[in-house]
Amino acid sequence: MPSRLRDFDNAQLGAIAHLYRGEVYRSTIWRTRLDNTTNWSIVMMGIALTSTFSSHTASALPLLVVGMLLLVFLVFEARRYRYFNVWRARARWMETHLYAPMLRGQPLDPAWRDVLAADYESPTHHISFAQALGRRLRRNFIWILGIQSVAYWGKIAIHPFPAQDIHDLIGRAAIGPIPGVIVLLAGLAYNGMWIGVALWSWRVDRARWGPDGGGGGMG
Repeated sequence: MPSRLRDFDNAQLGAIAHLYRGEVYRSTIWRTRLDNTTNWSIVMMGIALTSTFSSHTASALPLLVVGMLLLVFLVFEARRYRYFNVWRARARWMETHLYAPMLRGQPLDPAWRDVLAADYESPTHHISFAQALGRRLRRNFIWILGIQSVAYWGKIAIHPFPAQDIHDLIGRAAIGPIPGVIVLLAGLAYNGMWIGVALWSWRVDRARWGPDGGGGGMG
């Protein structure tokens, strides 16, 4: 019998099994909520694309407005991901420190129960909001933002007729009294910021978990 596993009687092992099932269920529910915000973003992007490319005279402004909505959805998704990560981390902790050693017949790490108990006694998020933001960017939103950027440049490049030079692009990017060059620079800064956040979070995760993404702790 692996060390310290004998400390649990049948009733306690059954309770741990139910605890594991509960954590998997909660992580599944929150995973579904993550999918919802991604779906909202895709739907809004589809509406903006349809409106922008519906005619030669249609404005590119919907593609800019949807960028602000994407920011709101990204914030929602990052907040939800922090909660999802709590339940996921607990389930993975039990899988790697209880069930996997049991299946191999290996001794259990004596500290695994203490770490899990401390997490239940003093629950806290395992990653920061900025890390969650970066992870959701890398998984989903960086691609949606990329489509938005390509569509915007395509719109001002071909409608109402193919642009002849850079001056045409700058002129078409203007929004009312705001010069086109300001709009384009703001767009470059906006997308550059998200690329920077994604790269930063990737480096943080790589430094903490290694190149394969595996790790021995929660988060």
